[in-house]
Amino acid sequence: QVQLVESGGGLVQAGGSLRLSCTASGITFRLNRAGWYRQAPGKQRELVAFIRSIGSTNYADSVKGRFTISRDNAKNTVDLQMNSLKPEDTAVYYCNLLQTTSWGQVTDYWGQGTQVTVSS
Repeated sequence: QVQLVESGGGLVQAGGSLRLSCTASGITFRLNRAGWYRQAPGKQRELVAFIRSIGSTNYADSVKGRFTISRDNAKNTVDLQMNSLKPEDTAVYYCNLLQTTSWGQVTDYWGQGTQVTVSS
C-alpha cells in the first residue's frame, strides 16, 4: 500500500519561507517522478514543481526562482523549499508520485495535503 505523508505547512508572513517534506512508503520511490501540486479555494489543483527519477526538475512559472524541489532517494523523501512567499501562494499543497510501469500503465499517488497560508 502506497502512502505519502506530508509535513511542514503552516502560517507565514509574506516574504517568509517554509519547507514542505513528503515521505513515501510502499513503493520504489527512486523510480518515480515526484512532485508538488497545490489547490487554492475555488480553484483547480495546479502543478507547482516536479522532479524526475534522474533528478531533472520542472517548475510552474509562478514559482520559478522562489521554490526549489529536491529528493532524497535513500530516505524516500521529496522536499519543497519555498522562499519569498506571497499571499497568492496560499493553498493546500499535495505531494504526488507518478508511477509509470514498463508496460505503460500510469498511476498517480497523492498525499493528504498540508495547508500553507501566507499573510500580507
